[in-house]
Amino acid sequence: MRAGGNHKDLDNVGYTARHHTFFEMLGNFSFGDYFKEQAIPFVWEFLTSKDWLGLDADRLYVTIYHTDDEAYDIWHNTIGLSDDRIIRIGDNKGAPYASDNFWAMGDTGPCGPCTEVFYDHGVDVAGGLPGTPEEDGDRYIEVWNCVFMQFNRLPDGTMQPLPAPSVDTGMGLERISAIMQGVHSHYEIDLFVSLMAAAADLLGINNE
Repeated sequence: MRAGGNHKDLDNVGYTARHHTFFEMLGNFSFGDYFKEQAIPFVWEFLTSKDWLGLDADRLYVTIYHTDDEAYDIWHNTIGLSDDRIIRIGDNKGAPYASDNFWAMGDTGPCGPCTEVFYDHGVDVAGGLPGTPEEDGDRYIEVWNCVFMQFNRLPDGTMQPLPAPSVDTGMGLERISAIMQGVHSHYEIDLFVSLMAAAADLLGINNE
C-alpha cells in the first residue's frame, strides 16, 4: 500500500495509466552471490525467452547510469542490444549521483547504479523515451529495475566499494500484467476490471 515515499509518484496517482496506491512489487535479492554479469542475462532471458514471458525484444529499451560502462558492455556485447536501445541517464536531479539510474537511501550508506528495462506500448500511446521531455507519458513503461548496490558512500562523499556487491531486482506485477494482457493501462487488467465491476454493482451504478 503506497502511503509515502516519492512525492512525485504520489502526485501522479489517478493521472497516468501506471500509478496507483495499491500495487504488488515482485523482486529478488542477491547478497554477494551474483552481480551484473549474471543479473542482466537473467533479466533478458525471463522477459524475452519463449520459456518465460516471451516479450517482443524489439519493443524493449534499457537505461543505465551514465558512467556504468560495465552494464553497457553486458547489454551491448553479451545481450546484443544496439547503441540506440541503451540510454545513459546522468545526474538529472541536480546533484552528483542524483539520477533516475542511481539508487541511494540517503546521503550516506549503500548505493549504486541501476539498469532499467522499458517496454514500448506503441505509437498509439503518447509519451517519449526515458531522458526525453516526453518521458512521463505512458508509451514507454519501466517494467524491470536492477539496482547494483556496489558502494558505501561516506560522509565526505567517498564511494567505498562494498566487499559483497549485491543486486536488488524489482518488477511491478500490474505493469507486466498489462503487457501480457495486451492493454495499455493498469486499470484495464483483469484484477482491476473485476474490482471496479464489483464496486459498481454494489453501488448500483454504471462502471464508467
